Amino acid sequence: MCPHLGGRGLARNGLERGETSEDAKMDKPGIVITGASGRMGRMLIAQVLDSDKMALVGALERPGSEWVGRDVGELVGRPATGVLVSDDPVATIAKAQAVIDFTTPEATLAFAELAAQARAVHVIGTTGFDADQIARLKPAARHAPIIRAGNMSLGVNLLTALARKVAAALDEDWDIEVVEAHHRHKVDAPSGTALMLGAAAAEGRGETLETLRTPAREGITGARTRGTIGFSAIRGGDVVGEHDLIFAADGERVVLRHLATDRRIFARGALKAALWGQDKGPGEYDMMDVLGL
Repeated sequence: MCPHLGGRGLARNGLERGETSEDAKMDKPGIVITGASGRMGRMLIAQVLDSDKMALVGALERPGSEWVGRDVGELVGRPATGVLVSDDPVATIAKAQAVIDFTTPEATLAFAELAAQARAVHVIGTTGFDADQIARLKPAARHAPIIRAGNMSLGVNLLTALARKVAAALDEDWDIEVVEAHHRHKVDAPSGTALMLGAAAAEGRGETLETLRTPAREGITGARTRGTIGFSAIRGGDVVGEHDLIFAADGERVVLRHLATDRRIFARGALKAALWGQDKGPGEYDMMDVLGL
């Protein structure tokens, strides 16, 4: 955690800059996008620039990126904005009311410290966290809102709510499998969405995913253990995201499916979360909270 946390009790950034609380309420929330040059980064930047409810105040890239020092609007095919891509997260996040972050687990942990110091909402779409990394987000959540979800889309979060209800209604005679497909460039498997669906199904059965999860199968594995939740991952082409949650019993199957065909659904959900979090206190939230599910 940054050394300044827990010491000064910083107010939200608008008030730090000498504005009154009324001035801060009138301002559009200032948004910082991390991983600016990535596919999600570029899409998020374009969505913020198109929004009349928020303002882009910063964009971050790693040191050495060819994007650093260039106008972010021109980089995404828009008119110049005066906002230059930076490799200085300390100075950039200090200007933010919200940080939207689709990067890597270790980068996200560093951004979480800075967002907490700034009392900025931290919207995390990063996936691939292990249990230790998730635990390391908790100190930051004591100082600012963290909204983290394996998937930011409305449809997937509705599917997650359904997964919990269906699993609660069906007993262990129904095997549960999660099958997901993504583009060839995705580096983590199972996807964050697949794990989110599996966790919801486990909760529906009054268990944790850690207890019921079966990893991908290969070789002579023997018959499946009753009540477990299995995962399979497909990688290829430019698949945006496909997820099937299969409940299979003797003689019948129930399949819950979500197909993503446009990456903008994730950007729209992330922006909705950033706005929703503006009046929320410190703590850990997810898209279920944002959507009121």
